[in-house]
Amino acid sequence: MKKDKNNDNENENDEIDTSNNLKRKGEKIHQEERSIDTENNNQEGENDIKEKIINRMIDTNYNTSNKTDQYTKDNTKGSSTENKTIYDLQTLLSQRQDRLTSLLYERYQYNTSIKRGQDFLLNHVDSKLSLVVMYADLVGSTKMSMTLPVERMGKIIKAYSHELSSVVESYDGFVLKYVGDAVIAFFPSGFNKYLSCDKAFQCATSMINVIVNGINPILEKDKDNYPKLQVKIGIDEGENLVIQYGYDKSAPIDLIGYPMNVAAKMTSLTGPNKITVGNNVFKLLHPRLQSEFQKMQIKESEWKYIDLENNSPYKVYTTN
Repeated sequence: MKKDKNNDNENENDEIDTSNNLKRKGEKIHQEERSIDTENNNQEGENDIKEKIINRMIDTNYNTSNKTDQYTKDNTKGSSTENKTIYDLQTLLSQRQDRLTSLLYERYQYNTSIKRGQDFLLNHVDSKLSLVVMYADLVGSTKMSMTLPVERMGKIIKAYSHELSSVVESYDGFVLKYVGDAVIAFFPSGFNKYLSCDKAFQCATSMINVIVNGINPILEKDKDNYPKLQVKIGIDEGENLVIQYGYDKSAPIDLIGYPMNVAAKMTSLTGPNKITVGNNVFKLLHPRLQSEFQKMQIKESEWKYIDLENNSPYKVYTTN
């Protein structure tokens, strides 16, 4: 009986060892599968990023960093990736200038639309969204409207609106609407407000680059008929309400909220080819980007906006 009992114990121990071995093998296989999945996901993520960079380089985008510009010029000119041509920045600049030249002298028609932004907001009607909002206002438009024939003024507004809108979209932003000579855009904050604020600032920098290096060189060729353009840009971040003026899907959709009002006002106080941001944006910018700003000195009579977090005057910063 004792011998049988020992045999039973040995058999039981063997079963336990076998079970543990199978369990360890299963865990090892599971870990290997997770490793493979992670590697595949990383590869897919890299491919997505690669695809996105390629798409942004084609037709619409500029990179505003001088170092990156030089790197792109030196390394991407005439190259091809996955059957997609990557153009250097000078080529992209020339494409914009060709469009503008065609508009001025050949009745070229831009295909500018706010549909993409309206479609995004349609899914959030009557909801509050955390957004980075941007106003890009054409400087001196009132004087231009008094001195230029209306046909020329119309061409300037169309070129300005279209080229700035294409920059917004290249930075994953959305055009909300056009109000006279102002392009109003927004960037969803999502779960990474830091990235959204950085992208909005880089987008604004690219807008100035497009005006200075893309549009003005063409206008200067006919300076007797067209003036040089300048832009001023205001950016703020916060919660906004999405509203729709009607019941059907085609009814206009808009944003209302404190950040919209602040961005509009700070834009009016911004200098030509300068960028102004509210404190909500400034404190989220990368320190390297913060170094490009200085605090704006505003008269009390011109600025009544309050920081809702501490009930003190809302701080505003403008580029140096």
